[in-house]
Amino acid sequence: MILGVNIDHVATVREARKTFEPDPVMAATLALLGGADGITVHLREDRRHARDRDVRLLREVVPCELNMEMAATEEMVRIALEVKPDLVTLVPEKRQELTTEGGLDVMGQKAHLMETIKKIHEAGIPVSLFINPHIMDVDISREVQADMVEIHTGLYANAKGKKQGEELHRVMEAVKVALKLGMAANAGHGLNYFNVKNIAAIEGLRGLYIGHSIIARSVLVGIEQAVRDMKKLAALL
Repeated sequence: MILGVNIDHVATVREARKTFEPDPVMAATLALLGGADGITVHLREDRRHARDRDVRLLREVVPCELNMEMAATEEMVRIALEVKPDLVTLVPEKRQELTTEGGLDVMGQKAHLMETIKKIHEAGIPVSLFINPHIMDVDISREVQADMVEIHTGLYANAKGKKQGEELHRVMEAVKVALKLGMAANAGHGLNYFNVKNIAAIEGLRGLYIGHSIIARSVLVGIEQAVRDMKKLAALL
């Protein structure tokens, strides 16, 4: 199982002052030194954190998986085809949200997603869809020719007690169905040092994609150590 580290929140701090520091590209190199298996960057339409410059420089310096999260828009597809990340993850995007609030509306966007995925596939880039832990969403992801899915773990991460167990089961079932349909399955959103173990233990899971929690800890202990701590907790070391 791999650990993909999302460096967007480093860029968020930079953009708070519209300055040059901290540099998310430098942060990515330190995350890799700490053992990250890949780097994730979300280039939003409003450029609220990562900039085009970040994505292009990351492509030059990241020697392993560069995962570009993006909305399924013409502009983002054009940039992805120019940058050629190792993986494109299509995510929903709302201007008013603080962070991604849920998975894609794959049913409502089926035709558009299929067309977008086809364009990205023609450039030889695999595509993952960020979806809610619903069996129907997994089925539709296969239908639109996605190579893999990233199961949204936000409801699991925010739940407690019995409810968290129920949400964990939903994630597990979604992963199981994805594997049965021939897709790879990842998980991400809201995962931290207190709740990651149960998700990391899911059989067949390809990767964990974690950002905020790792960057938050790195403020106190440094990025390299924060990544090592997460990999140790998730039994990836």
